[in-house]
Amino acid sequence: MSTDTTTGVVTDYEPVMGLEVHVELATATKMFCGCANEFGAEPNTHVCPVCLGLPGSLPVLNAQAVELVLRFAEAVHLRVPAHSIFARKNYFYPDMPKDYQISQYAEPITIDGWIEIDGARIGIERAHLEEDTGKTIHVGGGGRIHEANYSLVDYNRAGVPLMEIVSRPDIRSAEQARAYVSELRAVLQAIGASDVKFEEGSMRVDANVSVRPRGSSELGVKVEVKNMNSLRSLGRAIDHEVERQIAVLGTGERVVQETRHWDEADGRTHSMRTKEGSSDYRYFPEPDLVPVAPTDEMRERVRSSMPELPAARRARLATAWGITELDARILVATPGLADYAEAAEVALHAGTAKDVVNWCVGDVLAYLNETGLSPEVLPLAPDGLAELVGLVADATLSRNQAKDVLGECLREPKRPKQVVAERGLAQVSDVGELRAVVDTVLAENPALVDEYRAADGPERDKKLNALMGLAMRATRGQGNPQLLKRLIQERLDP
Repeated sequence: MSTDTTTGVVTDYEPVMGLEVHVELATATKMFCGCANEFGAEPNTHVCPVCLGLPGSLPVLNAQAVELVLRFAEAVHLRVPAHSIFARKNYFYPDMPKDYQISQYAEPITIDGWIEIDGARIGIERAHLEEDTGKTIHVGGGGRIHEANYSLVDYNRAGVPLMEIVSRPDIRSAEQARAYVSELRAVLQAIGASDVKFEEGSMRVDANVSVRPRGSSELGVKVEVKNMNSLRSLGRAIDHEVERQIAVLGTGERVVQETRHWDEADGRTHSMRTKEGSSDYRYFPEPDLVPVAPTDEMRERVRSSMPELPAARRARLATAWGITELDARILVATPGLADYAEAAEVALHAGTAKDVVNWCVGDVLAYLNETGLSPEVLPLAPDGLAELVGLVADATLSRNQAKDVLGECLREPKRPKQVVAERGLAQVSDVGELRAVVDTVLAENPALVDEYRAADGPERDKKLNALMGLAMRATRGQGNPQLLKRLIQERLDP
């Protein structure tokens, strides 16, 4: 027997996963018509005969969507065949007004790519174009269709351009699945293909999960798990499904090929329907669209306009700024944060890039996570953060004071120097003034002084910290802590 390092389950089975990632593309209009591609508009205000599939309407392919997929292909080594075709995928969903979806099947626009995750190569079978469905809102009960009193349909999303990225079954753990999606997210944002907002549905992940005996090269029966809307949900859902399948096999039963729904509330997957095969969708070529054949000029234009990709950016920042790989990864993986940090670094007058990064991956990131804001809309602009770093570097502010100032500047549009002036926070670094404070504190606490001199090791450090606390209190928190510490030690250890 062996232990799976991800789930902690003692097992002789190995998880095998492939992911299907749906990404809404950042185009101005929908996939096949001129309706606005806009999240959050009043329901059913961005609809027309084409995206509703009314008789007599004809789709026209969005060239911007094609270009964005070609950019993705350049980023992850996908091949672009000479031409691809669209197909009609037939099924009934209440949020699909045409009763079919225009997608790609036998001849997708890109094939056979890969992306590297922590030294492991994850194959990408294809990334194809298709249109999104509408959205149903189930009213009453718990928000699920079987509990609802009635349902409403918003067709604003029907026809929004989607790119479906299908990986090969190369993923072996929930952690690797999360890393794969996180890297895709960083790439998609870097190339401007999508805003990749899980919370708005512009990035959605389905996982095909199976287990097999360790050492076997045959794939097990896969189960498709849907409804993961965050990296945390993805990891939890995979871990649960792997454990469930191992438990099923442990009883001597067989895993059923099916589609299961992930319930975030109870942390379990639940059966939705028996898994369909491609024949159930009755694909046939879309008769209203000509084949897509990107020209050499178009591909060269895309190739020459590619931005720096996340892996290269992480390496550059780590080398240039002397920061850890983890900090570089957090910066680049958080939408907009690396741009914010780089702009702040350019504006520095004192302090280092590493100081900027420490604030960005610490207090700034915590505030972004708490508020859901993006760095672009923070009240404190990058040059304001540079100003704060400078105030710490020249000893105007202690680290704790700077933390308070930053909090205020993140909540209100104020500059750090303005807050310092308004609150009289400037750090006291005058040696004569601080030496007088130290003398007073030592004179008023002779017992503590004796305890310090009698102690050694950690106990001696505790007594020193106690004296430091008294001295900082005497300066109302404005004494330069490094200077105060040095002056106390000079008095006690002459």
